[in-house]
Amino acid sequence: MAGEIRYLRTWAKQTFYYAIAGILVGLAITCFFLALNFFSALFLGLLAGYYSPSPENEPHFFAFTPLLGDAFANPLLLVLLALIPTLGGLLCGLIKFKLLPVEKPDLHETDVFIDGFHNERGVIKGKTGLVRGISSVLTISSGGSAGREGPSAMLGATIGSVFSRLFKLEERERRKIVSATAGAGIAAIFKSPLGGAFFGIETLYKRDMEIEALVPAIICSITAYIVSCSFLGLGHFYEIGEYDITALLKPFSLLLFLVLGIACVPFVIAFAKLLGVLRSFFFGRLKIPDYLKPGIGGFMIGMLFLIGYLTVNPQHDVERGIGIASGIFGGGYGFMQLAFYGELTWSVLAFIAVAKIIGTALTLGSGGSGGSFIPSLTMGAALGGAIGQILSFFFPETVGNPWIFSLIGAAAFFGAAANAPLTALFIVCEISGSYTLFVPALLAIIPAYSLVGKWTIYPEQYELRKESPAHSREFMVDILEGIKVKDAYTKDVLVIPADKTVKEGLYFAERTGHITYPVVDKNGKMLGITTIVDLEKQREIGAVYKRIRQMCTKDVIVAYPEEFLEDVLHKMDTYNVGRLPVVKEGSEGEKELVGIISRSDIIREHCRRWSRIKGGSS
Repeated sequence: MAGEIRYLRTWAKQTFYYAIAGILVGLAITCFFLALNFFSALFLGLLAGYYSPSPENEPHFFAFTPLLGDAFANPLLLVLLALIPTLGGLLCGLIKFKLLPVEKPDLHETDVFIDGFHNERGVIKGKTGLVRGISSVLTISSGGSAGREGPSAMLGATIGSVFSRLFKLEERERRKIVSATAGAGIAAIFKSPLGGAFFGIETLYKRDMEIEALVPAIICSITAYIVSCSFLGLGHFYEIGEYDITALLKPFSLLLFLVLGIACVPFVIAFAKLLGVLRSFFFGRLKIPDYLKPGIGGFMIGMLFLIGYLTVNPQHDVERGIGIASGIFGGGYGFMQLAFYGELTWSVLAFIAVAKIIGTALTLGSGGSGGSFIPSLTMGAALGGAIGQILSFFFPETVGNPWIFSLIGAAAFFGAAANAPLTALFIVCEISGSYTLFVPALLAIIPAYSLVGKWTIYPEQYELRKESPAHSREFMVDILEGIKVKDAYTKDVLVIPADKTVKEGLYFAERTGHITYPVVDKNGKMLGITTIVDLEKQREIGAVYKRIRQMCTKDVIVAYPEEFLEDVLHKMDTYNVGRLPVVKEGSEGEKELVGIISRSDIIREHCRRWSRIKGGSS
């Protein structure tokens, strides 16, 4: 019973931590969204005269009258629009590489979170998160082809890491909170609590997930989502048209969604491969100062836009031009809304399906800051929409709503590219506000995810949990396996007699210099435990003549001689203690103190056994 009460206390404390961390993430992501909103209006609206379409339910807080007029009213202004990403890239490069240089600058923001979890013991520095957040604002708001979800996950993970270090949580718990708060960042920015929770635990691995962090991830994501919605409004971001679910669930329709998932595979592989190639080019072969490289990437994105505009839109149609711009610049949020409404032509969809891959690889490969989450959804939406229109031409009675293929294609592409099928499944349902598309989405996601194999847009992912440094210890054959407490504990232990007073106990503690003491009666039976801190508290309230048996802690976690050391270590981790009294059970439930076992005793036994193994093998 005592152990259960202690466990409930630990659970309540951890749940409180998760909720507070989620609230902090929600507040931070709200600030991040407002900064993006402001600088997008400044760079693209005020300077370039371009306001991108946006998700139907996304709030807007800032708008400026263009200095030179509408970008699509004058060819010269289109050139100015194409040059804005260069400005943002240069500003990003100066901050990220020169003024406030960050560690591992070639990693894009989601990979910072993944790398921090696996390789940095869950430590992501506050400076790293802040600088990368500012750099992401500059990159995305100036038209760089990157998404805000990756930086949101990174910012969430940074807050989780700083929070857990502030409260001095152990490494294992810190890693869980980092994973959970990364997902909370997604939940807050994308209004997708379930998708965010699974993002935090799924994207760490190619073929596995951090299942121990699921409950923390759900708590953090829900609280971050609630806080975000308090400022940015409730409801899902996107609106979609009406559709006939009965027609979509017919066998032939389901077969077409399966084909859509397979069709995504070569595009996913091309995207993952191009990201690696351009990263190697910019940071391996291109011999110029690093701070100039994001500007070069931004310039090439602007040229990509002009090429697309002149090739796909020679008649200078404004709506078609906006469709091209919304697909190239930024993450592609407005482009997806147009695709979900079925307002984009086949030529625009087909061009963006390819151009978005190139543009995002240029932005992230050159050192620009941002994520590949939304760009992946945009690529899938463009590809799915183009395929849907082709299928609608050949099978008009079956494919009555070709835009549905944009929605399902977005899920399939991201699920395969990020190795996160459950995240993709929940996100497509949450952003559309409907779970009726669950089956079509699943049929497209599973073949895409299965066939992509080793390819990923997150190079820091590990294949399985057992390969990660975070869990390598758990999957090793333990040298201590089968060794019992009686082989390692210390038999000579300092105790305090229960009949001594607090004053005598303090005098004894000052002479011996220990912190914790078992309390025993005259027959050596353990009654409880006390510490020098507990004794000092009694002195402060004037109870120096109180008997120690009256004030000692009687609810004590203990070890037994026949227990295995692995089980004792688990107790120490669970209750966050460094040593346990070793007792024998008496006939009437009494506990006879026979010694004490500490982490140092276990380490010493480990070293002794390891030396024996090495000596035997040499």
